Amino acid sequence: MIKSPRGTRDLLPPDTALWNFVEATVRDVFRAYNFHEIRTPIFESTELFARGVGEETDIVSKEMFTWEDRGRAESDKGQSLTLRPENTAGIVRAYIEHKLWERGLNKFFSIGPMFRRERPQKGRYRQFYQIDAEVIGPASAGSQSPARDAEILELLATLLDRVGITGWTLELNSVGCPADRTKFNEALRNALAPVVDKMCADCQRRAVTNPFRVFDCKVPEDQPIIATLPTIAHFLDDACRAHYKEVKQILNAVEIPYTENPRLVRGLDYYTRTAFEFTHGGLGAQNAILGGGRYDGLSEALGGPPAPGIGFAIGEDRLVLSLPASAESVVRQPDVYIAPLGPGMNREAARLARELRRHDLVVELGDESFRLKKSFEAADKIGSRYILIVGENEVAANAFALKHLASGEQVTIPRAELAQKLLSK
Repeated sequence: MIKSPRGTRDLLPPDTALWNFVEATVRDVFRAYNFHEIRTPIFESTELFARGVGEETDIVSKEMFTWEDRGRAESDKGQSLTLRPENTAGIVRAYIEHKLWERGLNKFFSIGPMFRRERPQKGRYRQFYQIDAEVIGPASAGSQSPARDAEILELLATLLDRVGITGWTLELNSVGCPADRTKFNEALRNALAPVVDKMCADCQRRAVTNPFRVFDCKVPEDQPIIATLPTIAHFLDDACRAHYKEVKQILNAVEIPYTENPRLVRGLDYYTRTAFEFTHGGLGAQNAILGGGRYDGLSEALGGPPAPGIGFAIGEDRLVLSLPASAESVVRQPDVYIAPLGPGMNREAARLARELRRHDLVVELGDESFRLKKSFEAADKIGSRYILIVGENEVAANAFALKHLASGEQVTIPRAELAQKLLSK
């Protein structure tokens, strides 16, 4: 038997109802904040992620699914392609390529699969799903304003509340500008020098290539050492301090609670200034539901015009795990099971089903070959509210026996009144 590859899985009913509930809610919330959907390819040029995400990040150095294209066209041969491990770089690439600023568009969201070759664990898969949102644009459009940062955070608080997740925590930090990071990295190298040999292999590598990434470490034994390291708060310039202060003041004004975490960093090189995570206790040690931050230099790094931006990515797999709702609670069960009885009744049942579905009723069809007992068993198994009997006598009278399966109540309803009866609770 052929099974799904390691690190992937099939999303099956009724669980898919939860996913549809989340995605429908996401679209409603994004619409209220004037975000527009964008759909980018699931694979991109490898160079996009090397330049945008950072060659020294774990994603680029260890986790990407990359291959050399062997297309027939000469222009395709030898091109390195990668299944997207994240989508911010892809959205910014599309923003630049299609000059979306000329259309007055600067708020985008996407929902779709991402791919990383990492060790599968609870809520983490090699093919996983992300909900991304980005605000990108010229400074003249206000995209550099701390008000955009606060608006994104308020949107996320609204979204989590709307899907029913309570008890979340917003962790907030500023990772400064590139100049701040340069000074901070030097201080980190000095602080790490006498202790790095006691840390994990990844931290020893990061201490050389990019000390800032040490704060990404989740190894428990390394945490006491990390707790002694300097924080970037002492290296922020005046502009970054003022930006961060304004973000917090707006959050206070709209009553969004947050906790400052001076050791919070983002795992990708393009982040600047505001960095954040929303966490939830129901996910265990790896408790982040989503994260994001500001990336004011990413457009230029990808060959585009200056376009400050801020965005986030929600791990949809982990978000669904955090939901208090069960799949059964959001599944819409069939309103009626139509049971055709006798030769020629499939046609009559199909006509009736078409009429009822025009009223947005969920209808399941039986088959004229079924005995009545089998139709009742089938209706009960799928959780239908009613069963509707369609036989020669019913068709002749243009009135049908309708039975409520939970109560056992049975009535005869004229065809013209069926939809109204089924729509009533």
